[in-house]
Amino acid sequence: MTDTMTDPTDAPPPALAAEYPRFARPQRVAFVQSSWHHDVVAECWEAFAREIVARGVEASQVDLFEVPGSFEIPLHVQTLAKTRRYTAIVAAGLVVDGGLTGFVAETVIKALMDVQLRTEVPVFSAVATPQSFESGAEQVAFFKQHFAAKGAEVAHACADTLLSLERLRGQVAAGIV
Repeated sequence: MTDTMTDPTDAPPPALAAEYPRFARPQRVAFVQSSWHHDVVAECWEAFAREIVARGVEASQVDLFEVPGSFEIPLHVQTLAKTRRYTAIVAAGLVVDGGLTGFVAETVIKALMDVQLRTEVPVFSAVATPQSFESGAEQVAFFKQHFAAKGAEVAHACADTLLSLERLRGQVAAGIV
């Protein structure tokens, strides 16, 4: 009996992992998500967690916090930022239903920006406000896909900003800037 071996040149090339710059120091990231529409918003967390690890942040250095709704996100983000334990904080939520939607979304985004500027801890938003949201299977599937894409995007923005701030702070410390 003979073994049939495949010619290694016939095998497809292995998928190349993207090469990203590495951090000079360990980074720790908090991810604060609303529990409202958890099945949709959780897609953002899952995609974020995968991508931020690919970008060089250890999985053990990423903490998940859940709050009841998007309106509660800014206070938790501010409390986490004040600990100085985190080099970045990400907020994710889905603001829907009713005439207060625009007010809630605008208030949350403004509050997140205020926290970032006061604490100098970068804060990223994946808080979405659709024009309309029905809980039908087709629309839920659409928003799950949207939040998965947002999770990957916010991971890239977070990592790129942390790298940029790491370089900038090093230049400031060295008196270059």
